[in-house]
Amino acid sequence: MLNGIIPASWSGPLHAVLRIVAGLLLLEHGTSKYFNFPPTEYFANGVEVFSLMGLAGALETIGGLLIIVGLFTRITAFVLAGFLAAAYFMGHAPQSFFPLINNGDAAILYCFIFLYFSAAGGGPWSLDANRK
Repeated sequence: MLNGIIPASWSGPLHAVLRIVAGLLLLEHGTSKYFNFPPTEYFANGVEVFSLMGLAGALETIGGLLIIVGLFTRITAFVLAGFLAAAYFMGHAPQSFFPLINNGDAAILYCFIFLYFSAAGGGPWSLDANRK
């Protein structure tokens, strides 16, 4: 127990919890763009489906659902990591070098969380684990 507060045997379940929570939070971004749920002033009128923001909403919605259930996790997470890196450099970095100022913290964190899942896979409690 001196090696850590949380036993190593919890690493699998916590891997799954991180995957599910990250997927749910990403899904929320997509549903706010398409369905204004949860409601935001920024997307109150929705987005054009065939626009860059519409593509972002599709990636967030479909990718978020796939990450939540852990299906095609590696490829989905790889695509999402690239999408979020592009979102950061296109939408946040031009405003300021500093993520705290340009509000890009979440995009950076999502990018690296999904990069991790592209290497680690869906882990336990995933449909990928049941497909083997």
